[in-house]
Amino acid sequence: QLQACGGGSVQAGGSLRLSCTASGHTFSSYTMGWFRHAPGKEREFVAGISASGGSTLYADSVKGRFTISRDNDKNTVYLQMNSLKPEDSALYHCAAETGTLHEGEYDYWGRGTQVTVSS
Repeated sequence: QLQACGGGSVQAGGSLRLSCTASGHTFSSYTMGWFRHAPGKEREFVAGISASGGSTLYADSVKGRFTISRDNDKNTVYLQMNSLKPEDSALYHCAAETGTLHEGEYDYWGRGTQVTVSS
């Protein structure tokens, strides 16, 4: 089970840190990802991190502004979001993947946390 939190409402240029905690004892074996879904748009890959944390992958739209990290001892993956823009507003989901790092469909999904950025 994946539980994301940390969303909220901020002004453009602000920052938020999302967290996603997983239950179970095998978190460290999963690739983790963050996705977002805005109304009227398709779900979009935001960032991913390999099981060890040694590799990361970002969507072009967030490169240089967002940072994904994980703490396997705490079964938690984070998404630090800086320099937020109104177009970053969306429902953000974390997801887990048994395979290697990629931008496609992941195996397990958690409930989302809403991020709203006002101009």
